[in-house]
Amino acid sequence: MSNRVVITGMGVLTPIGLDVDAFWKALCQGKSGVGLISRFDTSPFRTRIAAELPGFDPSRYLERKELKRMDLYSHYAVYSALAAAEDARLDSAQCDAERIGVIYGSGIGGISTFENQHSILLSKGPKRISPFFIPMLISDIAAGLISIKLNAKGPNYATVSACASGTHAIGSAFKAIRYGDADVLITGGAEAPITPMCIAGFTSARTLSTRNDEPEKASRPFDGARDGFVVGEGAGSVILENLEHAKARGAKIYAELVGVGFTSDAYHITNPPPEHEGAARAMRIALKDAGLSPEEVDYINAHGTSTVANDKPETKAVKAVFGAHAYRLAVSSIKSMIGHLLGASGAVELIATALAITHGIVPPTINQEVPDPDCDLDYVPNKARAMNIEVALSNSFGFGGHNAALAVRKYRE
Repeated sequence: MSNRVVITGMGVLTPIGLDVDAFWKALCQGKSGVGLISRFDTSPFRTRIAAELPGFDPSRYLERKELKRMDLYSHYAVYSALAAAEDARLDSAQCDAERIGVIYGSGIGGISTFENQHSILLSKGPKRISPFFIPMLISDIAAGLISIKLNAKGPNYATVSACASGTHAIGSAFKAIRYGDADVLITGGAEAPITPMCIAGFTSARTLSTRNDEPEKASRPFDGARDGFVVGEGAGSVILENLEHAKARGAKIYAELVGVGFTSDAYHITNPPPEHEGAARAMRIALKDAGLSPEEVDYINAHGTSTVANDKPETKAVKAVFGAHAYRLAVSSIKSMIGHLLGASGAVELIATALAITHGIVPPTINQEVPDPDCDLDYVPNKARAMNIEVALSNSFGFGGHNAALAVRKYRE
């Protein structure tokens, strides 16, 4: 049994837009969402910039009492998932709830809750720790909360694979529908990592940009002047559905998910191998899974973090998979605009990929100013480009050597 899997709903929260339409418009305009951190005093920090959500109001879907019992990352996850379900006109009362599941990713989970409760422990003692501390902290709780909200009684679990978490969740959901374990999966990723500990930790690891005087130019994937990534926050949720189920209920279809590839570098805790062989295998597996040849791919939504460790090896991996066709591909990284949303990035980037196919527009890689001879592909510099896209790949790679690629195709009967 092998079911076709389609995307029937989408919801996003990003630094450049708090719904799908605003997000897509900002992408096409090449808008940067990076600025100075407003959440806490950054004066002792080398990095003082991030991509925060502007004016997020969770009250549309969440009540005040609920908010107090949820970490910020869960606010983002539940909000975007309910927006996606609304977009898909998904009603579990009209479907078989036992055939609707939730698979959701987060690389870090409830880090702000951890920091807050640790401070309370040190200042006020163990008796003052919240009874909701553990449920607020754990990375699987977002999947559980979404399941409760939507009465989804099918498969329900979380994926945790650093920056590949959202993509692993979506790929796992794809497989569950393809092989008949569910009809509908609510899936994606959420992250809320703009906290003192996170910024300090990534800064100490020397992975972050320190371009504090020009925040909007700090995230510059594949550019010769890149100096590190920019932390972002938000969530991306999609409704994946068995094609026949979607057609039976008259759902709109954005695009078809046709293949996934999961691999491991088995190399280093943070850095990919120089040739990024694991990334190349993930792309090849996704293409084989989809029954596609490399020459059929028009666009790659790259992982493209704006780090020396990622951008050159990812470029090499693309060349290894696509050969001469690599130079005919459009390749772009929306992290240039939204920063790196860690475990949410793959989900948001899949949504951008599906929208690119739907609208026939490739979002740009902004801040392309200094050529890098080792990064010599067509990164769609600075301006969006109109082009027909039949097939696209979306790549995600995480600390620990986790690689995931998704193959997406324009939907046709």
